Amino acid sequence: MAEIDFINTLHTASKRDYIERVVEHDKAECAEIAKQWGYDYWDGERQYGYGGYTYDGRWRVVAEAMATHYNLKAGDRVLDIGCGKAFLLYEFTQVIPGLEVVGIDISEYGIAHAKPEVQSQLHVGNCTDLPFDDSDFDLVYSLNTFHNLRNFELHRALQEIQRVSRGDAYICVESYQNEREKANMLYWQLTCAGFRDTEEWAWEYKQAGFTGDFGFIFFE
Repeated sequence: MAEIDFINTLHTASKRDYIERVVEHDKAECAEIAKQWGYDYWDGERQYGYGGYTYDGRWRVVAEAMATHYNLKAGDRVLDIGCGKAFLLYEFTQVIPGLEVVGIDISEYGIAHAKPEVQSQLHVGNCTDLPFDDSDFDLVYSLNTFHNLRNFELHRALQEIQRVSRGDAYICVESYQNEREKANMLYWQLTCAGFRDTEEWAWEYKQAGFTGDFGFIFFE
């Protein structure tokens, strides 16, 4: 198990006005709408989520970094838990032709509007009960999803990611290291159900028997 950063370059490229997020709109109402995981969350106004999530190639560098780190090759199987529109999965197929990719997400809208090149490999489902066999994938990863789970859901999901992996796994979540990052995270988030600092996440991984790698997104 190691802490690895694959996506903070993308995360920090976006500028965020944390105070505006709280005072310009009814934050509670926005969160309720976001958690429906429908049009508003993906392609509606910014206060409900992404503000329009379209393919622009930004995930290519992440796919390259992860493919290199985990020594992925043609014929390997990769699972994205919380794949959304599957832009990263698509980039994996471009970086490593012949790689088998599979995605799962709770959002029917996200899957219906996913990258068409990989859409046939995507499933609507919950990460607490993955519809895959034991040791089915060479790499299982989840980016920006597991912080949306309540504690009893998280424990089961961690066990599931461990079950379907042949060894390599990676999880990245929103977290904080100090009170400023904690406050900013509270201001900005819409769907987070588990506000845990980095030590708490390490404890959760240990309790569930998760042995893969991990990373964090911080709101500085």
